[in-house]
Amino acid sequence: MNARVKICGLTRPEDVDAAVECGADALGFVFYGPSPRSVNADQAAALVRRIPAFVSAVGLFVNPSRQDVETVLDKVPLDLLQFHGDETAVFCSGFGRRWIKAVRVRKAGQIERAFEEFRDSAGLLVDAWDPEKYGGTGKGFNWALIPEDRPLPLILAGGLSSANVFAAVNQVKPWAVDVSGGVEQGKGIKDIQKISHFIKEVHRVCKTD
Repeated sequence: MNARVKICGLTRPEDVDAAVECGADALGFVFYGPSPRSVNADQAAALVRRIPAFVSAVGLFVNPSRQDVETVLDKVPLDLLQFHGDETAVFCSGFGRRWIKAVRVRKAGQIERAFEEFRDSAGLLVDAWDPEKYGGTGKGFNWALIPEDRPLPLILAGGLSSANVFAAVNQVKPWAVDVSGGVEQGKGIKDIQKISHFIKEVHRVCKTD
């Protein structure tokens, strides 16, 4: 089975169109001011209107207030919420939307504990740990820390690009992969050729199985 592909950090209409054309399953929009890929609710609403049926719109938040999330949801028809900070499971569950939780992997056993803590989520996203950043680091982590027993769909992120995603999917066998910087020509500016090559590499795994 092919791993699904999420292209995250979209900021321009042409990049949304390119990701859809190349076959992305989900598109991510960042609602976190410090990120160079951040968009506001009005910008995101215009971008999401371009997304056709059966492609998911995902909103990424980092330690938001309840009001922050509700303000976005009032304007943007998101299909899925992604919490990338230190949010609790109770907080994540409080918006009447399906959600996924990101975990910045640093040590053994961390993912297993997260599966239990966030068991009501629609999936667990595993990313590289950084002492100063909540994702978007461009760094990978030790995939050997990912357990084979996965009670939730596992989404792999962290330093992925067309150069390594074939190996990543082949080794980890995630439900989905999430990429941002690995398909960019600049912060928040996507590259259609990189997106296309990335998705083709993900699909190539299935063809070689």
